[in-house]
Parts: sequence; C-alpha cells; structure tokens
Amino acid sequence: MLNTALMCLALNIYHEARSEDIASQIAVAEVTLNRVESTYYPDTVCGVVKQKNQFSWYWDNKSDKPYEKDAFKVSLDIAERMLLERDYYTVVGKDATHYHASYVNPYWAKKFKRIKKVGTHIFYKDEKK
Repeated sequence: MLNTALMCLALNIYHEARSEDIASQIAVAEVTLNRVESTYYPDTVCGVVKQKNQFSWYWDNKSDKPYEKDAFKVSLDIAERMLLERDYYTVVGKDATHYHASYVNPYWAKKFKRIKKVGTHIFYKDEKK
C-alpha cells in the first residue's frame, strides 16, 4: 500500500494530523513536499516518509493501516490536491522542513527557526540550508 507518492503522502497526513483541521494537514503535507525538493532529504515522497526516524508513525512498529476511513478520505484528497496544485495551498511555506507536536520538546528544535504553530504542531525552518 505504501509505494506511490499519493499513498505515502496521504498516509503521512493521516498518521501525523488526522485529528487536526485542514490547515494543519496541509502544513504536514507541505513539510513532506519541501523535503522532497531539498537536497538534504530523499527526492521522492515515499523516500522522505520512509527515511529512518523521521516520522514516528512509520517507525513505531504498529500497523500503518488507516482505520478511520473518513479521515483517510480527507487525507487522500489533501494529498492529491497538494501533489497537483501545491502552489495554490500554503500554510507554512516552502521553507518549512520540520515540525513536532506542541506537547513535546525535541532536542533538535533549538537548531531551527520557528515559523509558526498550526493546530497542535510547531513548524520550523533551517536557516543554514
């Protein structure tokens, strides 16, 4: 199931932000796609999503199957729109490459410049890159 750009992006949106509003889900998609365009990350959506220790849902040894069907339909719709019309939908912009839930404080956050909080996620950019 996890082998096309659409499915990889949809599953990332679903697992990272399915309980969030549309803006939050778009922001997660933006970070994923921004990484694809960066020379510091894999150059495919699936490569970015599957990169070791980058998205916790992929590396948590739990099933990646989307059980909330309605939420997954929304994730699929957002993923498709982002892949086809990305420049039309923007929440955090083309510089955002990292985010985390606001209820955690990861060690790496100090290395990046905070862009903004969207829903329960805080988004960052790397000013050195």
